[in-house]
Amino acid sequence: MNYMFKDENAMYYECGYSCDNALYLSLGSEAFFITDSRYTIDATQNVQGATVVINGDLYTEAVNLLKKSRVKKVIFDPKEWSVDGFERVSSEVKIAFDPQVDFSHKKRIIKSDEELKIIAKAAKLGAKAFKALAKEFRKNGFGEDEYTLTYRAKGVLGDFGKYDLSFDPIVAINANAAKPHATPTSTKLRKNDLLLVDAGLKYKRYCSDRTRTVQADKYFMFDTNQSFKSKKIQKAYDTVLKAHDNAIIKARSGMKAKNVDALTRDIVTKAGFGEFYVHSTGHGVGLDIHEMPYISTKSDTVIEDGMVYTIEPGIYIPGEFGIRIEDMVAMVDGKAVVL
Repeated sequence: MNYMFKDENAMYYECGYSCDNALYLSLGSEAFFITDSRYTIDATQNVQGATVVINGDLYTEAVNLLKKSRVKKVIFDPKEWSVDGFERVSSEVKIAFDPQVDFSHKKRIIKSDEELKIIAKAAKLGAKAFKALAKEFRKNGFGEDEYTLTYRAKGVLGDFGKYDLSFDPIVAINANAAKPHATPTSTKLRKNDLLLVDAGLKYKRYCSDRTRTVQADKYFMFDTNQSFKSKKIQKAYDTVLKAHDNAIIKARSGMKAKNVDALTRDIVTKAGFGEFYVHSTGHGVGLDIHEMPYISTKSDTVIEDGMVYTIEPGIYIPGEFGIRIEDMVAMVDGKAVVL
């Protein structure tokens, strides 16, 4: 199979290394990692199963290699390529370029045993980081605004530079939590506020992802056992938790992703909150924080052993509050196992 990549995680999956200026070609039995001289040492030491080619003009080098190979068709993912970059390669060779969206994601959808171990480690480190973050917020968070809380979260979650983060953490208080992808505001954390935190860290480049919603009293922890003073918030929270647990208990290999989505959505809808559940149930996690499979109402993807994805139902009432509970699961022996 012949294909070419520009995406860093796609390249890393193929050869164990990537950088921000590279191009990967797989041509029959040969593979080439093209990069510039800034990365000569790193690439030579780390690239596995491919020949390292140093040339600052990636596209010209790719054209030369394609002409020498005499292949007739090359697969590429149009999401990865700029119009300029693709045209510089495709216009110079008489080859059929086959656009296949999410080509690398499809190759990576079933995780190997080694990948599952790495992702599980990332998830465990993420859970440990949430415990440290709760301690930090209890001690120093009250009276601080979301900007400061987010700044503190980045330091604690990444163990102050030891780990990269999967994404910029979401730290949202009360009404701001009603935005699924909330950005920080000047709202300050007060005792008994609703606090939502969505965050993750990377281990050996693989991501973790976790969300907890709590009542921020002086003893709070980022666990799923939460008591709120507001009856409305408590009802919504209990609904989300029930939906979250139901999907984890009942998800099975062989089901379609949309049927896993229904395991959360039906419960939220029956409780009267259906209109406030505004996103899908989950998404795959691996080298990318969002990858296949997507657990949505429209997805016909068949869930298989080795897939890793999130279960994250939510209820978001504009101007009032938002609740989300999220865990990562791996399909093992036909069932969902929380990582």
